[in-house]
Amino acid sequence: MTAGTDRPSPGAGLPELRPGTPGFFLRPDYHQLLARLRAEAPVHPTADGMVALSRYEEVKEVSRDPVRFVSGRGVLINDPLRDPEGSGLGAFSLLHLDPPLHGAYRSVVNREFTPRAVGPLGERVRAVVREALDRVPADEPVDLVEELAAPIPIAVIAELLGVTGVDRVQLRRWSDAVIESPDGTDPEQAGQLAELVAFLMDHVGSAAADEGDLLHLLRTAPVGDRVLDPAEIMGFCMTLLVAGNETTRTLLSGGAEALATRPEQVEALAADPSAVPAAVEEILRWVTPIQAFGRTAVEDVELAGVAVPEGSFVVMLYASANRDEAVFGPTAGEFDAFRGSPVGAAGSAGGGAGPASPGAPHLAFGFGEHVCLGSSLARLEARIFFEELLARYPGYRLAGEPVYTSSTVVNGARSLPVVLGG
Repeated sequence: MTAGTDRPSPGAGLPELRPGTPGFFLRPDYHQLLARLRAEAPVHPTADGMVALSRYEEVKEVSRDPVRFVSGRGVLINDPLRDPEGSGLGAFSLLHLDPPLHGAYRSVVNREFTPRAVGPLGERVRAVVREALDRVPADEPVDLVEELAAPIPIAVIAELLGVTGVDRVQLRRWSDAVIESPDGTDPEQAGQLAELVAFLMDHVGSAAADEGDLLHLLRTAPVGDRVLDPAEIMGFCMTLLVAGNETTRTLLSGGAEALATRPEQVEALAADPSAVPAAVEEILRWVTPIQAFGRTAVEDVELAGVAVPEGSFVVMLYASANRDEAVFGPTAGEFDAFRGSPVGAAGSAGGGAGPASPGAPHLAFGFGEHVCLGSSLARLEARIFFEELLARYPGYRLAGEPVYTSSTVVNGARSLPVVLGG
């Protein structure tokens, strides 16, 4: 045998990766597979024609380089924009804009979602959370997703957009249809999507808007030498409605599940509510509501010593980056609600995790110019939700097995049976 020919290539022996298949995130060995990728093949061709990035540094490198890795050719794994024969998404979206357009459009609403801007919403968010908890029976099994994790963020973002006159359950159906649309051609799903577009277009054209509210801002704020047209405003509203619902829902349900299986951490958090903000950061790292987004390489590049040809669709596996041992330490694969708190591992019965490096925050909200616009609002909602849940029901528990959404975008519970009290 010729010298060197018997040396296995990086990643040899790994199972086939098919992130383009809905439910890939649900495979029982998902996180074990991601750990092998980080160790053996951090830049790895997939069986469905993509290039998977599993380490923190490469995900971050691609995220901060919109010149070589563009969003305009699609960012979702099964994005219609990736199909040259397809018709695209049919709606304006910030997700698909590259510089300089992205910055110009994002500047329209950026200041409305800063920590300072969303801070005053805390009182209203707390009222929404308390109203939701008041409606739920404490001594019998309930679906935490249906009763709490879904309606709370929908109510908040709908109020911000001035969306009235529609049932919140219908808003959830429409939002789900948007998330599921890249992965299938179900006629009912397509019908729901069309209904949402029609509803939002009517809302944009007819709803009253007070000076200073979000819809008024979208109607009047300039982009260059013009204002947004109705289709662009509708696209903004759709992006904010869906992102403000789906990701926060998954954050709340995933965090509730993670804590419920670690009652000693629930007890510690209930005794020290000041630790909840740090716990939210650990929940974000652990759950990673958006599992993966992609970019297209517009020139031949090299990542971690691996050649990536022009035209490659590069998939950033955020869930893997958020458990990268090189960044978060040897306990990256463990959940510790006190990981980033001042007491660190000392406050956790699990022990040993310690805070993440201050220079290496989780990537649950992405990184770079496309970092999640609503991250401050999501943090606010999650903090208040867990403060209220743990103050009222520190002994809540799971009452059955969760059912998860089969998706190429989110890895969230469709239902999560719990008993809150009793």
